[in-house]
Amino acid sequence: MTAQPKLAYEQLADDDLARLAAAHDEAAVALITSRNNRRLYRAAWGILKNHADAEDAVQNTYLKAFRAIGEFQARSSLSTWLTRIAINEALSRKREAERWWSRLAADCVINIDHCRERLMRGSIHLSQPDAELAREQIRKLLQQAIARLPERFRIVFVLRDVEEMSVQEVSEVLQIPAATVKTRLHRARKRLQEALSPELKAILAETLPFAGSRCAGLTDRLLQALREQRPHAGTASGSNPALEPPDGNSDQSREL
Repeated sequence: MTAQPKLAYEQLADDDLARLAAAHDEAAVALITSRNNRRLYRAAWGILKNHADAEDAVQNTYLKAFRAIGEFQARSSLSTWLTRIAINEALSRKREAERWWSRLAADCVINIDHCRERLMRGSIHLSQPDAELAREQIRKLLQQAIARLPERFRIVFVLRDVEEMSVQEVSEVLQIPAATVKTRLHRARKRLQEALSPELKAILAETLPFAGSRCAGLTDRLLQALREQRPHAGTASGSNPALEPPDGNSDQSREL
């Protein structure tokens, strides 16, 4: 029997990779995630400003995306499609967290002792800051400066200057005009002028690292989650709201 030629995954077009991923081809899934992990992580962090929350948002983004990847039609790049889902996922998590804290604050005002007991018991879980960046004081200061930007400036800055997406790509992902992208980027850069001195610019590419074991770990957890979902692959799937681009009149558009 003649051996089948090895598939050159790296050379496949987005729609071909999507088709293979939809068929549970783990090599295709691993390639898609390794290509997009950093971008999706940075996009999510630009909204959530927390490493653990951003990583969780990325994993959930992939789970939603691979369940619906058969719907991918290559009207935009696979990376752009995934980034839009990640941003919607992060925005959804942010709104839910804000609602949760509002309810908690109201409860604490009514019963301070009860709130204190919940905190002491650990029933209110606060994410611990990621200690990884603490090793580099300059990198930490730069990250803090980016985090202090207003959200509408921060997400544009992260996607455009840190992740190096084009103005058109950012415009498409955030569903805002290209002129607005340029304006927000200019204002973000102006606010970061002191931090983005020539010395700090050299380390900008290393800010918000997401590589090595963390990147591989996310891919491994995703593959395991997808394997666990396979028995349900035959169930009908409806439209997924997380995959829809933000409506121009929605809260998402106003936040971006």
